Amino acid sequence: MTRSVLVALSLFVASTVALPAAQAPPGTYPPVADYLMPREAEIALARSAAPALIADGATVKVLTTTGYEVAAQGGNGAVCLVMRGFTGPTYTPAPLRDLVYDPSIRAPICFTAPSARVVLPYYELRTRLGLAGRTPDQIAAAVEAAYARGDLPARTDVTFAYMFSAHQHLGPVGAWHPHVMVFVPYADRTTVGDTPFGGLLPTVTDDAGTPFAVVVIPVGEQQFVKRATN
Repeated sequence: MTRSVLVALSLFVASTVALPAAQAPPGTYPPVADYLMPREAEIALARSAAPALIADGATVKVLTTTGYEVAAQGGNGAVCLVMRGFTGPTYTPAPLRDLVYDPSIRAPICFTAPSARVVLPYYELRTRLGLAGRTPDQIAAAVEAAYARGDLPARTDVTFAYMFSAHQHLGPVGAWHPHVMVFVPYADRTTVGDTPFGGLLPTVTDDAGTPFAVVVIPVGEQQFVKRATN
């Protein structure tokens, strides 16, 4: 890992420590600035989402006040970025929909080329809606309408993304296990055997039974992409 990446990730760690202790009242958005982070730190954190053979050749996007923009152009079709709470589930589990209001969420993810084309636009739309101050119900309605109009790509195939960063912060669980996100349209609780949510078996997490359903497959802790310490 290069010195510039080490410095950038150090800035990320410092930025998370510096997040304000005071929280906005429940059901309200804190200032947009609370969701942002230093550009170079965000690029480095985004690339930590996947093994180097994918991340090094990927396009990287960073969050701005109006949505994600390209910060580094890649050539392999993959796209890495740091998702915020805006990218929580649209429908279920219902408690996770309120992650939109949590500015501390940092969820590095690398979409492979097929999911970058088909799935990423959904997350980018959710992010723009959150930045515009829409509530979870309003976001759900807008996403549903956009999909019905064909403004979002149709979900017809299974696609994949990596979330292997050891520096992810997913809320109270902090850096959860490295895992693969599998976007399986209309998957429900029976798809992988009705396994428990949050366990170490593959399970359906977001939006079961809808086009936006996600199957999460945890992998071994040795797959964490970690920041070097010296």
